[in-house]
Amino acid sequence: MDSVFLPVENGQVLDRDRVPRVSFEELRTQALEVVGDGGKVVQFFVFEEDGALMLLVVLRTDQLLVASSEAPETFQSLSAEREAFHLFEREVAEQFGLVPEGHPWLKMVRYHSNSTGRPDVFGNDYEEEIPGRYDYYSVEGEEIHEVAVGPVHAGVIEPGHFRFNCIGERVLHLEIQLGYQHRGIEKMIPLVSPSRLPSLIAGVAGDTVVGHSLCFAQAIEALTDLRPDTSAQMLRTIGLELERIANHVGDLGALSGDVAFLPPANYCGRMRGDFLNMSLWLCGSRFGKGLVRPGGVGTTLIDEDRSTIKERIDTLRPQVEHVIDLIFSAPSVRARFDGCGVVSREDADHLGLVGPAGRASGLPYDVRRCFPTEHYAELEIPEYPVPNGDVHARARVRADEILQSISIIESLLDEPAQTHAIEEDVPLLPPSSFVVTVNEAWRGEVSHCLLTDVEGKIQRYKIKDPSFHNWNGLAMSLRDTGISDFPLNNKSFNLSYCGHDL
Repeated sequence: MDSVFLPVENGQVLDRDRVPRVSFEELRTQALEVVGDGGKVVQFFVFEEDGALMLLVVLRTDQLLVASSEAPETFQSLSAEREAFHLFEREVAEQFGLVPEGHPWLKMVRYHSNSTGRPDVFGNDYEEEIPGRYDYYSVEGEEIHEVAVGPVHAGVIEPGHFRFNCIGERVLHLEIQLGYQHRGIEKMIPLVSPSRLPSLIAGVAGDTVVGHSLCFAQAIEALTDLRPDTSAQMLRTIGLELERIANHVGDLGALSGDVAFLPPANYCGRMRGDFLNMSLWLCGSRFGKGLVRPGGVGTTLIDEDRSTIKERIDTLRPQVEHVIDLIFSAPSVRARFDGCGVVSREDADHLGLVGPAGRASGLPYDVRRCFPTEHYAELEIPEYPVPNGDVHARARVRADEILQSISIIESLLDEPAQTHAIEEDVPLLPPSSFVVTVNEAWRGEVSHCLLTDVEGKIQRYKIKDPSFHNWNGLAMSLRDTGISDFPLNNKSFNLSYCGHDL
């Protein structure tokens, strides 16, 4: 059978008419075959067109593949055969009232009311969609007890609910319920003025500003033939790697704190601030807001800036190396990290885990190597999957990436280049067009998909944060572990609530 999917490049623009439109059965059959042969789901969403609902699917193998079909109101669930579609099907059921029959666990994703006015497909009989108001999964037995954590947590943390089914201290099942932040970002994007779009995208996930901003900028650039120059691409790459380092360093410190090894926790907290301050020096924001703009960057980089960043990197590298050695050479740390919260390669593969969580379970995928953008095509991004799948592996991958990112930044700072700030707003977009972009943010694969209508206005803008793939990985890591290991496993994934609750 000839493939119904059309291969596309990362950031390649297509006229909407070129996106293959086939029957749903053809799309379903071949999507299952691709995923069954090792492919993964990048995008799977519904949009409205001429009064009809259309399903658009983007998969990845060694290339990106796209196809579409008219979305039937009721269809045979893909998740029943391939777990990777699980959350995507729940999302389209929630947003558009479609019914994936045979779905193994159909429940709300974000508690958004569906936009079609169709009856609720989840069996809810209440007037207002309130997160967490449904019958949670439960394990039967006299010795079984449930532990509920959240959605309100101690400290500065976003809302999410965790429901544990335990026998004694042993966790049999963890159910994670999100959706407490009704932000409606995807619905807002087609409605706001173009000048507001960069700041709106920067707010998708506050710790992944550069990653999401880069996907957005690349989509706009592809649609409008804007071409950032080499120096701007270099600075964007530096910004993305600084974001990666700051978050990974912070997580290593938090993991150390969770096992009561306080010296690295304190060192990492201070060094995280040092790396955030490098972003502040570059663009005026510790979190990289305003750094990436369609067509280039929003800041000017001169030789003095390059020298300052290089001096700070040179000072911090030996400190980072020392702290990493301190963490991984401590027997008390290894005793807690090793064998804790294992997610097997098979489970990670079935769930479609991405980023450090996937690589820690033996999946080598990295967007920077597989679908490179910016300056990454000229860099060597090695494969370094760690097959253990435990907290130690997830921490080790982060440590390796910190040192790798430092080396990337050092190599880019050695290249003479001066950048200049772009002042223009988002330009007019071409009509009836499609583009999908992917980048390797610090949690893993970020993807944005943009569709314009016949007037060149944004008709549908779909955002996928890596946490959308990885929350089920955290739930899997708690199977058959002690409930006291939850904070450690949770931090080893460190997933985004707001990146999920769009």
